[in-house]
Amino acid sequence: MQREYFSKETRLADIINANRNIILLLPRFGIELGFGEKSLQQVCDKHCADADMFLLICNLYTFEGYTPTVSELKSINVQSLLNYLTASHKYYSESRIPHIAQHLDHLAEYLPQKEGKLIQRFYQEYQDEVMSHFQYEESTLFPYIQELIIGKRSDIFTIDSFESNHTNIEDKLSDLKNIMIKYLPGNLLNEDGISVLFDLFRLADDISKHTLIEDKILTPYVEQLEKSEL
Repeated sequence: MQREYFSKETRLADIINANRNIILLLPRFGIELGFGEKSLQQVCDKHCADADMFLLICNLYTFEGYTPTVSELKSINVQSLLNYLTASHKYYSESRIPHIAQHLDHLAEYLPQKEGKLIQRFYQEYQDEVMSHFQYEESTLFPYIQELIIGKRSDIFTIDSFESNHTNIEDKLSDLKNIMIKYLPGNLLNEDGISVLFDLFRLADDISKHTLIEDKILTPYVEQLEKSEL
């Protein structure tokens, strides 16, 4: 039996009810709440958002194992994809990551110095790794793709270069979560500890989807572009 994915005729409210994490995507497409019974297509039309790209990402965020078809890859507007990825970088670097850092700094004040410094160091290293990853994409990968679009080829860079440098930015965050779950004193600001853990899990899930978008959409698209098949 073939699985039914979202379509552009699906009501956006139904999509969000099916996957509440889609709410996090709305600002990245310039979409505001208050869309009533409107379909995904109608909402995107109102906000001048790319409906094809938004639909693709909604399906990728929601359905495990979803892979875009060749025809879907051929139909995407790669500039819309780059705009989305850049907006995601901004959301992580200016909102979620600093917000969690403030929470962890607050918790560290109530921990023994050794444990407090350990948590802060782990998170700082994670921030540094993520920011380096984003900077590499925006300064090297994205300009390369934009050059490919206008027919310029590079002799020193390919999407394989990106894949070989596409480090897993999730491992260190996983280590931090495990440290906090196993070793954070049970009587230490319990609600704050639980709150920051939920924030860490949500960030990890969103970063994982971000990586999936690059692996399932961006990389295959550029591979085909390099072969001049798009």
